[in-house]
Amino acid sequence: MANQNPSPLYEKHWYKHTYKRVTESLLLILLLLLLGYRVISVNNYSFPWFVAFVCESWFTISWFFTLATQWSPAVIKTYPERLLQSVQDLPPVDLFVTTADSVLEPPIITVNTVLSLLALDYPPHKLACYVSDDGCSPLTFYALQEASKFAKFWVPFCKKYDVQIRAPFRYFSDKLEVSTSNNTPQFKQEWLQMKDMYDDLSRKIELEASQKSNPSNGDFAVFSNTEKTNHPSIIKVIWENKEELEDGLPHLIYISREKRPKHSHHFKAGAMNVLARVSGLITNAPFLLNVDCDMIVNNPKIVHHALCILLDPKGQKEVAFAQFPQQFYATLKDDPFGNQMAILIKYFATGLAGLQGPFYAGTNCFHRRKVIYGLSPDYVDKGNSISEEELKQKFGASKEIMKSAGCGLEGRRYSANAINIGQVIDLASQVAGCGYEYGTGWGKQVGWIYGSLTEDVLTGLTIHEKGWRSEWCTPSPIAFTGFAPGGGPTTMAQQKRWATGLLEIFLSKHCPIFATLFHKLTFRQCIAYMWVINWGLRPFFEVCYASLLAHCIITNSNFLPQDLGICIPVAFLVIYKVYTVSVYLAEGLSIKAWWNNQRMSRITPMNAGFCAFLSVLLKKLRISETVFDVTKKDLPPTDDVGDDKDAARYTFDESLVFLPGTTILLLQLTAIMIKLLGMQAVVANESKKECGIGEIFCSVYLIICYWPFLKGLFETGKYRIPMSTIYKSTILTSLFVHLSRNTVAT
Repeated sequence: MANQNPSPLYEKHWYKHTYKRVTESLLLILLLLLLGYRVISVNNYSFPWFVAFVCESWFTISWFFTLATQWSPAVIKTYPERLLQSVQDLPPVDLFVTTADSVLEPPIITVNTVLSLLALDYPPHKLACYVSDDGCSPLTFYALQEASKFAKFWVPFCKKYDVQIRAPFRYFSDKLEVSTSNNTPQFKQEWLQMKDMYDDLSRKIELEASQKSNPSNGDFAVFSNTEKTNHPSIIKVIWENKEELEDGLPHLIYISREKRPKHSHHFKAGAMNVLARVSGLITNAPFLLNVDCDMIVNNPKIVHHALCILLDPKGQKEVAFAQFPQQFYATLKDDPFGNQMAILIKYFATGLAGLQGPFYAGTNCFHRRKVIYGLSPDYVDKGNSISEEELKQKFGASKEIMKSAGCGLEGRRYSANAINIGQVIDLASQVAGCGYEYGTGWGKQVGWIYGSLTEDVLTGLTIHEKGWRSEWCTPSPIAFTGFAPGGGPTTMAQQKRWATGLLEIFLSKHCPIFATLFHKLTFRQCIAYMWVINWGLRPFFEVCYASLLAHCIITNSNFLPQDLGICIPVAFLVIYKVYTVSVYLAEGLSIKAWWNNQRMSRITPMNAGFCAFLSVLLKKLRISETVFDVTKKDLPPTDDVGDDKDAARYTFDESLVFLPGTTILLLQLTAIMIKLLGMQAVVANESKKECGIGEIFCSVYLIICYWPFLKGLFETGKYRIPMSTIYKSTILTSLFVHLSRNTVAT
């Protein structure tokens, strides 16, 4: 497995964006000038002035995080052809797919992801696909069984005709052209046969879902009398490549870990740790790929690209994981919900690549098993001989787990099932039990780390703080694609979960600041982690700033400069808007896409982010616990949805996540109405300045940003803000106006 070729398997190239650096530095200087102006303007000191100073101080720190993270971007170039020349015996790779709810995550989506993995351009006998079903759904198991039958025809077809996109629903979609260099009568006939077989597979799964049956015979007997949160471990070998045929199919194994009502299951992190233990007993591959159930393979050679990084002589000593970007197919035109992350991937991800490396994103990532098992880079050259007592303390009492973990940490190949996978299924069921981890290091020292709803960022942080690096891999064509969540409840639930998890990290012993002070996280990587954690911190200050606007208009006071100092925020606003427009246009995006992202950058933090802030506050006060909400996966479209007007409309539900935004909108509308009707408070003290045009402009701008909410007040159906939310927001708005007027009276 050692690389005998002197040429590197991958290269990293740093580059400079001089225009970007200069512009962003100028914006930072303007923010600092604004803070300086507030400090020296003694005559303007007031409560609004102080609140504005605090908020703008945090905005300045936030911009510094942004500037530092993007300062030295880098790109990775991999050389798969060199890998094949230098590595004669390619290593095994275990593939992890996670799903949690057969209703929110329809099995047909999981099936397509699994099929795209089974068809990878990699020796099948070196692959094993493990599917974790945290919903214990017989429908998911049935779908995988049927998919394995279809895979016997689909995988050879893909490899015979060198199909790039190997998820059948994408390959057979109307949006893709059926053009190929093998456009022969034989190909056309086989193409039609494959399409008929896939349509039949889809119908079977759909029919089974509509019947909502729970069979209790054959392989399905284990699902009888089971509930989603109360059932034993279920591990089924759906397909086994017994002869380890090079032209066969990879192993396909279904896992539903044990769940009991009074046991903590640690959400996705707990499921990933069960996958690590079960796979360690069965195949124990030195490398792991984990993907979410909706992330299909778009480049069948992704394993080669990842191994270029992980098997490179330098990479073997320094790189813990190779992260691939999350990108999307069938996207809506102009990104109406601001969740396609095109600019984020282009600039922030490359900025992270130039530091200690990208964050672990929870999907589309290749790991070293020994790093997941807690190995530090200090022991890579020295070896990591570990005592039996320490193995037992960290990995549990299972002797086979201890043996496989010891081999993995020491870099030796070992598989507990050298003869037959079926021999270890009973043992695997035991280590998938909900009580196995008690008294061990799982979730604390080894595996995916517990303590945050964003287990991915937390796990990556604990890896980085040991001194490991990570790399950002962007092959062409792109490695994975998924379907971006729709607007409204789905996006808000996802963003709230992310912000909640990031705040939990910040308030824990794993805070990046501690990791830099006491461990091996580099200073700039700490700043990068603070940049992403700021997703959970910044909303509080944004809500305060938005509320301050309404307060100043209602009380006829001001917080923006009314002399030449106003030039500072005006200059910042103009330069920032022109700069961001130029960035979008340079990437081939439209001005409408820019505006959609601008307004969503106001809506999302002040709704999902602020609710996350309150959730973590209540958790710290021991009033309530944070909840892991599974993101709803919509069935992928079969045609172009780019111009679907209904798909681009914002939707609402009765979730409290829409309460902050509705309240902010009503506050601004009320404040503007008070101004227009001349109902503002009279300023008795002549030394105090009245509300100026700056506050009015900012309030109107915020109303424009909240245009989807404004329309939601008058729409019908799911496009209307529920009356319960409007009533609550009206009460909060009235209370705010009353308190603001009282401050003037006193």
